[in-house]
Amino acid sequence: METINDIFATLSSYLWGWPMIILLLGTHIYLTFRLKIPQRKIFTAIKLSIRSDKNASGDVSQFGALATALAATIGTGNIIGVATAVALGGPGAVLWCWLTGVFGISTKYAEGLLAIKFRVKSENGKMIGGPMYALERGLGWKWLAILFAIFTACASFGIGNTVQANAIATISHETYGISPYLVGSVVCALVAAVIFGGVKSIARVCSMLVPFMALFYVLGCIYILIVNQSYLWQAVCLICKSAFSPQAAGGGFIGTTVMMAARFGIARGLFSNESGLGSAPIVAAAAQTRNPVRQALVSSTGTFWDTVIICALTGLVIVSSIIAYPDITYSDGAALTKAAFSKIPLLGAPILSFGLLTFAFSTILGWSYYGERSIEYLASKWNKGSEQQRSRKRKLSITLYRALYIIAVFVGSITSLSIVWNLADCMNALMAIPNLLSLLFLSGIVVKETKEYLWNDQLDKEMEEE
Repeated sequence: METINDIFATLSSYLWGWPMIILLLGTHIYLTFRLKIPQRKIFTAIKLSIRSDKNASGDVSQFGALATALAATIGTGNIIGVATAVALGGPGAVLWCWLTGVFGISTKYAEGLLAIKFRVKSENGKMIGGPMYALERGLGWKWLAILFAIFTACASFGIGNTVQANAIATISHETYGISPYLVGSVVCALVAAVIFGGVKSIARVCSMLVPFMALFYVLGCIYILIVNQSYLWQAVCLICKSAFSPQAAGGGFIGTTVMMAARFGIARGLFSNESGLGSAPIVAAAAQTRNPVRQALVSSTGTFWDTVIICALTGLVIVSSIIAYPDITYSDGAALTKAAFSKIPLLGAPILSFGLLTFAFSTILGWSYYGERSIEYLASKWNKGSEQQRSRKRKLSITLYRALYIIAVFVGSITSLSIVWNLADCMNALMAIPNLLSLLFLSGIVVKETKEYLWNDQLDKEMEEE
């Protein structure tokens, strides 16, 4: 197992090296300028995200689709991932992480647009879509679409399930002394109660959970920053300076370079907001929206909230705490996170534990939908026979996936998962490659739709369903 883990660790390091970072960040920047900086429409997008578009085609509201995507996106990466970037790349990594989020808004916009443009209605009348449909219907690359679906289904059991369940069990045991077996059983029951209700049930729960957990965490971070206010400006200056020149703010930062800050900041930012991975457009395809651009704008707010706001706050909390408490020592991102938050009197530890618990649970729910839609796509390609037989096999495939997904939650709660982390990193990188190809090769369609609805100021115009 150690050898296998080393193989996946090496492969993960290669896949998430500079070529992938350049491809992802390059796509972000390319789409930003080709789409005439859609980030300037972020406040319009936020307004659209809380409006109902009930008369439009779709299964869940725009906010429900956004909440489900945010549930999957806002996870342990927003807390431990940022700390990992700081531990490995220094305080300057926070700025690179934030800039990645700003440019990533454009990619998330394009993903949402293509999700609506190429979505289809399933045999049971549900709207389904995502990169696999854009690849097949938009580019005719069925083989690459199948690969994307396989990688997504595999990733759902890794980063979307077992590692999150393990985080919940570990936090509960270390903080409150609760048995991992008990935690695993409870989380299994909660996940089963939600996901067997389908996308509407997942969206309904996420619509209630995501705003609450995000608001609680944001307010908690603001509280910590008020406690650290004497060091806040110093932290901001250090982050900005360290992004472009080596700066030491403690033993862990000595020896970091600009290249290290950029690499780890960009990598963790990309991993956190999932812009370019192709996950969020799978649920965006189910949204009730009158045209592709409306949902594209709503989808783009996911990256704004995830990275531009939440990751930035986490970074400020960690760097300001390190400056305020020079005795903080750490060996990795998790240790740094715990050390930084535990220094805050009364509320530091509860804010961290509540944030990690709720973020991890919501990620399990969101990724269950991504994996389910991928399994449904694969089943539709491989099943033969009459329409009734195909429908029965599709339902059996989904039921089996849900059962395995729930079992994986329990396994993740009681098992060490270093190999799963590395495997999950590999699967996410392999998801990104075909999705980025679809974004680049279909960017002309994205521009055409944007011109028709956004640049011509016709956001209320109804699209013609294909």
